[in-house]
Amino acid sequence: VQLQASGGGVVQPGGSLTLSCAASGFIFDDYAIGWFRQAPGKEREGVSCIDERGTKTFYVDPVKGRFTISRDNAKNIVYLQMNNLKPEDTGVYYCTADFGFIRIKGAQQMGITFESDYWGQGTLVTVSS
Repeated sequence: VQLQASGGGVVQPGGSLTLSCAASGFIFDDYAIGWFRQAPGKEREGVSCIDERGTKTFYVDPVKGRFTISRDNAKNIVYLQMNNLKPEDTGVYYCTADFGFIRIKGAQQMGITFESDYWGQGTLVTVSS
């Protein structure tokens, strides 16, 4: 299983970025995908997740209305469109894969550590003026 996050960069507050999570080595449309982020000096936290077919999504409250998660199963990619970025969105963004959308969603809802063997290399997002 390989997951590669990309698309990070430096952006001013109010700006936008689109992150991509490219997957290989497994049957992509059998897995839910989750995005997590880790700010400097803080624990990794949930951001959003999407089920294997792209019909169910979840967002944590701080990003709701600003971020949109989607997936293209033909290309084995999940996207995270991030609009109206704020300095508190700064961090390394990681994607993970799991059979259970409910399991990822539950961890993100409750703000608890999500245990997974499948973490992609993160991509750094810096929101600063």
